[in-house]
Amino acid sequence: MISKKKGKRKRNKILLFMGTLCAVLACGAVTLALLGTGLEGLGSLENKIEKWMEQVTFTKKNEIEQPENSVSQKWEQLGETLQDEDGGENEKPSTGETSRYGDILNNPDRMKEENIYIRDAVAEDEITLLFAGDILFDDSYSPMVHLRARKLGIAGVMSQDLLHLMQNADVFMINNEFPYSDRGTPLEGKQFTFRSKPENAGFLTDMGVDVVSLANNHAYDYGQEALSDTFDTLRQLHIPYVGAGQDMEEASNAVFFVVNDYKIGILSATQIERLDNPDTKGATDTTPGVFRCWNVDALLQKIEETRQECDYLVVYIHWGTENDAEIDWAQEKQAAQIAQAGADLIVGDHPHCLQKMALVNGVPVIYSLGNFWFNSKDLDTGLLQVTISVTGAFTPKVQFIPARQQNCETYLAAGPEKERILNEMRSLSTGITLDADGVLVQ
Repeated sequence: MISKKKGKRKRNKILLFMGTLCAVLACGAVTLALLGTGLEGLGSLENKIEKWMEQVTFTKKNEIEQPENSVSQKWEQLGETLQDEDGGENEKPSTGETSRYGDILNNPDRMKEENIYIRDAVAEDEITLLFAGDILFDDSYSPMVHLRARKLGIAGVMSQDLLHLMQNADVFMINNEFPYSDRGTPLEGKQFTFRSKPENAGFLTDMGVDVVSLANNHAYDYGQEALSDTFDTLRQLHIPYVGAGQDMEEASNAVFFVVNDYKIGILSATQIERLDNPDTKGATDTTPGVFRCWNVDALLQKIEETRQECDYLVVYIHWGTENDAEIDWAQEKQAAQIAQAGADLIVGDHPHCLQKMALVNGVPVIYSLGNFWFNSKDLDTGLLQVTISVTGAFTPKVQFIPARQQNCETYLAAGPEKERILNEMRSLSTGITLDADGVLVQ
């Protein structure tokens, strides 16, 4: 299995570890010279350092829900131990900074109750959010057949530069358009029904996924049992989900991520199957299902409430017309309503193809990210990356990153192919400007 966020983040931690170790040794040498403790004191210090080094571990981000002890925290603990043994006061030096969310992050019960997760940022002064469209892990479909044949796991179907980008995002989100289960029966009369073995969910961790949307028209393909198994499978991997739940409260709740003392909120809903009795059941007060928003009122109320609880709010919505690059009237109408209610970013999927980007009441919208790794068709796709500064008051950078789904594999586009996809997005997105790198000019 590929380690989550293992690239840049791991190298940064290693460098930090080595630098900290050198600082410990240097400080120890100076202290010993001043106190005249000689070789006996040096041996004592070395023993303390060895014990401390044994405690320092680097774990995969998604295998924990609580803040991991950073190298700097371990160094503080070592300093306190040395100070205590010398009879000094056990006080941490003041940084002059106060965490806005420290009281929450020090309360595991509250974090669990409010769906709050902490993430270590790659950079100290910014946050990177990354979004992709539809994925499919059904073993009976071509992409998974191709993955099994290559015997390289997810690295056999996604390019290394693409995986590096996904694994090193602070928060990466996709649309999980199927249930994880061995139970249930396919919905009668539905043309396409999807299901994946629960063990396939490990590919999400390999990709670097932090949160999935289940608000779509395939999460219920094998009925209530399979949907409930999906919740259990994702919980076992510590991967939060939005847009579906055991009841309406869970289905409509947001998930929050605290990164660099900045709180990101994510909501998800679907308005597909615009029928009185849809195949994909909507959650009720007592039954499982998805968060439906053909009637958008409940979603708008949830946006207004959630916006008061976070610094930046993302609404990830399943909408539009399949295989149509043009947005429909319902997307246009609801985008304006969602922006007005308080969303900071709107990300769409479902059409299985790219749709335009826009600014709606000043809110960035990408109406559809299309298929990401979903079927055997050769299609343009891409990622939406949002970079937020935590040190300055500038507008978040919104960037469309071109990619390609081809021959049951997905890779980052480069050269003329990248420029072609960018030009296609520009032609769809009249009224806005995308620069040479796909950054939305605001």
